[in-house]
Amino acid sequence: MPFEERVKQNFDHPDSMDTQLLAEHVRRLREGQVIERPTYDFANFRRADATVRISPRSAIIIEGILIFENKALRDLMDIKIFVDTDADLRFIRRLVRDIRERGRTMEMVVDQYMATVRPMHMEFVEPSKRYADVIIPEGGYNEVGTDLVIQKIRSLVPR
Repeated sequence: MPFEERVKQNFDHPDSMDTQLLAEHVRRLREGQVIERPTYDFANFRRADATVRISPRSAIIIEGILIFENKALRDLMDIKIFVDTDADLRFIRRLVRDIRERGRTMEMVVDQYMATVRPMHMEFVEPSKRYADVIIPEGGYNEVGTDLVIQKIRSLVPR
């Protein structure tokens, strides 16, 4: 797909994610198998040729804004944590990241936020937090919530 068309894609919709591959990779890691995780070229809006070799571990952390939207993926999780952050902080973080790391202009970030990011958040991300076992407010800067989650994870991970 030409760059001009890739730029127009809605990468905040669940259909833009390769959730089936992610779920397969999680299953394989849980079974003790090595995976080759894709990498992404955010500046050019496409998957890169390089992969990252991931070996199985006693704990697997899956993070992302759309990971609770898919039931098959949710079913592979032992504990589901939703870190809730105020909308203004989410936008500021995105603005800074996209300009610094992804070569975007402020206008590009604002346009994308209004056209796809915010609507997709309201349609998919916000409702998906109902599937979380734990919701940590304050963007993860909640010491009590974080300590409780750490204790729970320690109880699940064999030593």
